[in-house]
Amino acid sequence: MTAARRLVAAIGGSAALAAIVIAVALSMGSEPLSLVEAAREPASLDRALLLDARLPRVLLAAVAGGGLAAVGAALQGLLRNPLADPYVLGVSGGAALGATLVIALGLSATTWLGAIVLPSAALASGLGATALVFALARRAAASDGATSGADLLLAGVIVNGLASAAITLVKSLVSASKAQELLFWLMGFLDVPAWSALAAVSAFVALGVALLIADSARLNALALGAAPAAHLGVDTSALERRVFFASSLVVGAIVCTTGLIGFVGLVVPHALRLVVGADHRKLVPLSVLVGAAALVACDLTSRLVFRALGTEPPVGAITALVGGPVFLALFVRRRS
Repeated sequence: MTAARRLVAAIGGSAALAAIVIAVALSMGSEPLSLVEAAREPASLDRALLLDARLPRVLLAAVAGGGLAAVGAALQGLLRNPLADPYVLGVSGGAALGATLVIALGLSATTWLGAIVLPSAALASGLGATALVFALARRAAASDGATSGADLLLAGVIVNGLASAAITLVKSLVSASKAQELLFWLMGFLDVPAWSALAAVSAFVALGVALLIADSARLNALALGAAPAAHLGVDTSALERRVFFASSLVVGAIVCTTGLIGFVGLVVPHALRLVVGADHRKLVPLSVLVGAAALVACDLTSRLVFRALGTEPPVGAITALVGGPVFLALFVRRRS
């Protein structure tokens, strides 16, 4: 089988997996739902539940999971480090800080204003965190001005730590009810979005992922090292800026809608790299499909837990409980 056919087969299989998981997630949850009944009877309760609650939430999970996994794959390739993801590099922390300030000030409670201010603040803070990471990495760069993956990773950890400290300070200054709201949001949640909000976050994620896919061949060249990539005609500095900008675009849009959802951007591309290799022309689009399936499955687990416990844990808690052991198993397998 040729490489092109293997790529088509891999994408087709991943798309089928995502479609199956989405179909199961639409059918199951805290309340059972019949997709056949929903399609057959326009006035049925199943149709109303599907269109008003289940479908927009599942689609949001798919968009968020696919976007986070694609960003993780691109950042791991850019920095040539399997531990790189939006959270380690400070992009998510910066976006979360902007959104936290908006929520703490009560601006998100105003429908029309919150719909504009919250995503704008998250996106601006994510871009600001990216700029700060670059500034710190450039300051620590070698004499030739070239930044290394280690410099960017360390700068991201510093920025993420500063953002986390600022978020903790904000939580300590607000009322108990507002602090509880912030805590739930920072743990990562998936609620039923308005169709307009879902369309907006989908547009930002689609644009960012398209930019990452367009640069996937250049990320392959960068795997050889910055100097060999430059000899092949890759402007590594411009590539870094484009990947970080696209990542901020995706993560900012997702964080302002779902809060912080960890491990998807770390585990999914890391696992796929062990299966399909490090070719980013395959890795990035496959990460979109498998990441979507993974987060939809975790959200389904969160909704099913409601039946047993009478309460629904944030999906971020589910991804952490599942992602931590899975990443440990992948790490042990890789080392052995």
